[in-house]
Amino acid sequence: MKDIHGASLKAPILVVDDNPANVLLLERMLGEGGYRNVHTTTDPREVVRLNNRRRFDIVLLDIRMPGMDGFQVLEALTDAIRDDLLPVLVLSADLDPATRLKALELGAKDFIAKPFERSEVLTRVRNLLEVRILYNRHRWQSDILEAKVRERTDQLYRTQLEIVRRLGRAGEYRDNETGMHVIRMSKSCQALGLAAGLSAGRCELLLYTSPLHDVGKIGIPDRILLKPGKLTAEEWQVMKTHVDIGASILTDHGSEIIRMARIIVLTHHEKWDGSGYPKGLKAEDIPIEGRIAALCDVFDALTSERPYKREWSVEEALAYVDGNAGLHFEPRLVSVFKEVLPEILVIRQRFSDEASPPPEDLADVA
Repeated sequence: MKDIHGASLKAPILVVDDNPANVLLLERMLGEGGYRNVHTTTDPREVVRLNNRRRFDIVLLDIRMPGMDGFQVLEALTDAIRDDLLPVLVLSADLDPATRLKALELGAKDFIAKPFERSEVLTRVRNLLEVRILYNRHRWQSDILEAKVRERTDQLYRTQLEIVRRLGRAGEYRDNETGMHVIRMSKSCQALGLAAGLSAGRCELLLYTSPLHDVGKIGIPDRILLKPGKLTAEEWQVMKTHVDIGASILTDHGSEIIRMARIIVLTHHEKWDGSGYPKGLKAEDIPIEGRIAALCDVFDALTSERPYKREWSVEEALAYVDGNAGLHFEPRLVSVFKEVLPEILVIRQRFSDEASPPPEDLADVA
C-alpha cells in the first residue's frame, strides 16, 4: 500500500468553500499531511470548469454557500461522479439526516463536520484517495487490455482481408479478364453503394469483397473458361457452376468479410425479374450487395474488350443498363448508377487495362 499512499500524496485535490478562513485551514491541514497538489476556490460556480481542466481525484465541498450551494454543485458534477466515479467529501456544520441523505443521493461519498478535526480530515481524504487510485489503476489496465484486444482484432481483420485479396488474385490468373477489371468493378461497387445510402463501413466491405465475385471460375475447365467463341448449352451449364464452386470456397464463416464475399458470389448473377441463377431470386430477395455487384460487373464487362467480344462504348453500355432496368437490374440502382457515372468513368480511366496507376491507388483492393 506504500506506493498507493505515495501516489495519493500527488493526487489533485479541490477544496470548495465560500469562507476563505475554512479554505486556508483545509489547505494547511492537507499540506501538513503531505498533499502537494491542492487547489482551492471560494466560488462554487467555478467547480465544473476547474474539474474539466484538471480532472481532480477528490473534491472537498461545502454545502451552505451563496449563489450556488453544494447540492447544486453535486448536480453539476453528475457526469464526473457517475462516469468517472469522482469522490466528493462534503463539508458542513449542518449534517442532519435529511442533509446527509440528499448529499448521498446526489453522489457524495463521505462527510466531515465543521469545525474540522485534523486527523479526521486526513484519514477520510486518505481513504477516499486510496480507493480512487486503485480505481484509476484498474481503469488504466482495462484500457491497455482493451487496446491490445483492438490491436489483435485489427490484426486478424487484416489477415482475413489479405486472404480475400489473394483469393481474388488467384481467380484473375485463371480467367481471361484482367486484374484491372476487378479493381474497377470493386471501386465502382463502393461508389454505387455510398450513393445508394449504404454506410461507409458496409461500402468498404463491398470494396474488399466484390473482387471475389467470380472466384469460383478457378474450378472451371480451361476449354470452357478460355473458349473464345460462344459457349454451347452444355458448356454454359458447366460455366454456371462457378457460383457453387465459389460459395464452397467461401463456406459459412464467422468473419464478416467472408460472409459478404459469399453473398456476392451467390447473388451477383441473380436478376431483378427472377430470371437469374443459381436460385432465381427476385427483386429485394436479392441482397443489395449482389444487386450492386451485378450492375457494376456487367457495365465494366460491356465496356471492356475480350477475346470473344468488342469493347462497347459507354453510351451503348448505358443504353443496355437502362433497357434492363426492372429486368436484370433494380430500377432504383440504375437511376443512382447514372448519377454516379462521372465518378465511375474516372475510376475506369484511372484503372484502364493499359494504365499503370501508382501503387497507393491499388493498395486497398490489389
